[in-house]
Amino acid sequence: MHDTVKLESIGIAAIPVATREFMTAARAQAAALGRADLDAVYVEHPIQDQTPQEIAAKADAVIGEIVARLT
Repeated sequence: MHDTVKLESIGIAAIPVATREFMTAARAQAAALGRADLDAVYVEHPIQDQTPQEIAAKADAVIGEIVARLT
């Protein structure tokens, strides 16, 4: 979240992406950074043990939301 807030502060559109496991932590960090309105796009957990194909499927599931929120 910190990097997203930093990028937005200099006029660069950004959206954090996290797994649902970190939803509460992401929202708390956004609030602590003064951006309680900023929410991430969430994908299913986990990531680290996934195959490239499984990660691609998770990305495919949210790409529309990411593009919509960046434009």
